[in-house]
Amino acid sequence: MKRRRAWRVAGAIAACVLAVVLWFTWDTASDQTEAQGALSVRHAVLDAAMQCAAVEGAYPSTLEYLEEHYGLIVNRSDYVVTYEAFASNVPPSVEVRPR
Repeated sequence: MKRRRAWRVAGAIAACVLAVVLWFTWDTASDQTEAQGALSVRHAVLDAAMQCAAVEGAYPSTLEYLEEHYGLIVNRSDYVVTYEAFASNVPPSVEVRPR
């Protein structure tokens, strides 16, 4: 009887430990996915700005210009994009953060 109870306790402890490990693994994977998505959005914005500079000879002053004229689509419900253009001959500063 004592042996059966010991196995049940050990099984319950193992299940709890497994649940905690899976939760931490899921959380880490989710964070990495968000970071990768933000990096992909940043690269898309910079690529569109480079294309604009190659075609028009100057970097665009706003993100909206890229969306209107170069087909850039930014998911603003998932990401906050900060686009700062210093001058028309200097690449813009782009920062993307997940919401």
